[in-house]
Amino acid sequence: MILGVTLLVIAVVSYILGGVNGAIIMSQLVYHEDIRKSGSNNPGFTNFKRVYGLNAAAWSVMIIDILKTALPVFAASVYMGFFHDLGQFGAQFAGLFCMLGHCFPIWYSFKGGKAFIAGFATIWFVDWRMTLIAMAIFFAVLFVGKYMSVASCTAAFSCPVSLFYLGYSNVWVEVIAIAAAALVIVRHYPNFVKLMHGTESKFSLSSKH
Repeated sequence: MILGVTLLVIAVVSYILGGVNGAIIMSQLVYHEDIRKSGSNNPGFTNFKRVYGLNAAAWSVMIIDILKTALPVFAASVYMGFFHDLGQFGAQFAGLFCMLGHCFPIWYSFKGGKAFIAGFATIWFVDWRMTLIAMAIFFAVLFVGKYMSVASCTAAFSCPVSLFYLGYSNVWVEVIAIAAAALVIVRHYPNFVKLMHGTESKFSLSSKH
């Protein structure tokens, strides 16, 4: 009973905080525009960078999206670990709901981003070894192919795979990891369509595209 109530609170708080969108906030605060009406219309870091460039505002978007996830995930990990010996599960559980909040935010009519950064912030608290593997795969794929969408989805896919071999404290950690990876991949479906049509933009640090 107590565990159920705890999980409900974690889910609600994580979802609400996950809905805070750095790209929307910074586009309105700095440029007095709505990022959802520019570029690909996606309220995420990549589109923000393509529209406004890789500047302090863009890095602020990433910091906001990392912190809004890291704080509830860390809190859930510590609480669940201390009172229920389920720290890893708490981190993964809270992270999934942060990702859902980012994708379907109550603050923005349930229209949000693709949750890659929220997922990245989560996995540090689940297993740092899995995170290093995902980072290596992400940068390798991005460096070779230059497509952020492909790199993001490949890294996301690698997480439950590597976690399976590294080991997990509870089978539900693996189940939620699979769900989180699937969420990231499904949210990138429009990018796959663009890839098939040859219209997907390549990532670059030096310019707005």
